[in-house]
Amino acid sequence: MNDAWPPLVLAVAPNGAYKTKQDHPALPMSPAELADTAVRCLDAGAAMIHLHVRDADGGHSLDPDAYRAAIAAIHAQVGDQLVIQITSEAGKRFAPPAQMAAVRAVKPEAVSLAVSELVPDAPSETEAGAFFHWLAQEHIVPQYILYSDQDLLRYQDLIRRDVIPGTPHWLLFVLGRYTAGQVSDPKALLPFLTHHDDTVPWAMCAFGHLEHACGVCAATLGGHVRLGFENNLLLPDHSTAPDNAALIHHMRDAATTLGRPLADADTLRAMF
Repeated sequence: MNDAWPPLVLAVAPNGAYKTKQDHPALPMSPAELADTAVRCLDAGAAMIHLHVRDADGGHSLDPDAYRAAIAAIHAQVGDQLVIQITSEAGKRFAPPAQMAAVRAVKPEAVSLAVSELVPDAPSETEAGAFFHWLAQEHIVPQYILYSDQDLLRYQDLIRRDVIPGTPHWLLFVLGRYTAGQVSDPKALLPFLTHHDDTVPWAMCAFGHLEHACGVCAATLGGHVRLGFENNLLLPDHSTAPDNAALIHHMRDAATTLGRPLADADTLRAMF
């Protein structure tokens, strides 16, 4: 094993903003289903769950009460054995003020934030910067989502100018967002890594049947991995996964082959 490698964080993104049970009957939507998925993914090797909640019609929601119900259900099943990271995703429904207000209301342990959504232009920097600094004051761990190397360069500029504070955080490199059909390729990591100096931890997520291959590539290069039905329903052999835990299980096996140990939730918390 390479002693420079940190333990590998496996995060599950079990549902996302758009898929429903018509896409897969095991896609979790209710608090009880999310809690059951959390148990199964914890057993498979996950250290974190990336949490989306839905409204009464199954649509994407940022409702604080829905978040509180899902978080309570997960805590009842796994305690603190998983980091619960909520999303602030716009999901074609929410503007930045509503996204930030939801996070302020929930005060989660961790949150994912798309830089391109919350800081779309220079005039938005003041309000977004105040929000990012509030997160640091509240000890809420942010993960900044970046969709391209240009997003990464913009994030670095925001860091230099203290719009994003240099307090502990990590990054998520999204592979394939702008490709035809949103199909990812491991080579899509290279533009990100060309510009990233490894001073801040990073993870990746990917779309489609090469999600596992992209994850193995990231794990080999010292990053962390987010997997799940949000972006992919297929196992490495292109068959349909029975549930989210199966995707985590296959990546755990790959980590064992690489000789990279898995992080648990406390290891992840200690990173920040």
